[in-house]
Amino acid sequence: MKMVIQRVSHASVTVNMEKIGSIQQGFLILLGISQEDTQEIADKMIRKLLGLRIFSDENGKTNLSLKDVNGSLLIVSQFTLYADCKKGNRPSFTRAGKPELANQLYEYILAECRKEISIVESGSFGAEMKVELLNDGPFTILLDSAELF
Repeated sequence: MKMVIQRVSHASVTVNMEKIGSIQQGFLILLGISQEDTQEIADKMIRKLLGLRIFSDENGKTNLSLKDVNGSLLIVSQFTLYADCKKGNRPSFTRAGKPELANQLYEYILAECRKEISIVESGSFGAEMKVELLNDGPFTILLDSAELF
């Protein structure tokens, strides 16, 4: 599982010219799910995500978590995070999770995050989406379960 975490001042996702998700201060998460991912891996990634202290405190130190600043989440499924560009110029996506598994884990992650964070918005799994954001910092972190656990 891969998460590209972007600290944002605001972010939104649009499908067919309709805004379906929008947040103010928080994290925009681009979420890639592989064939090997499980709920156990998802739980570990969620704990790491929600524990990240990358918001500034009163002294300007990155010492506050999403909960500390009452931040929001916008989570967008992004199978292209598993692009394999080793051969040729056209990426292969064979490592990306099959749609049924990936959607199930995506929905699981949304539900689990909603237990901890008051505002959790989402994209539309499998849809062509337009994502807009104002990256705050910029501050972008890549979490990869293959490197963390």
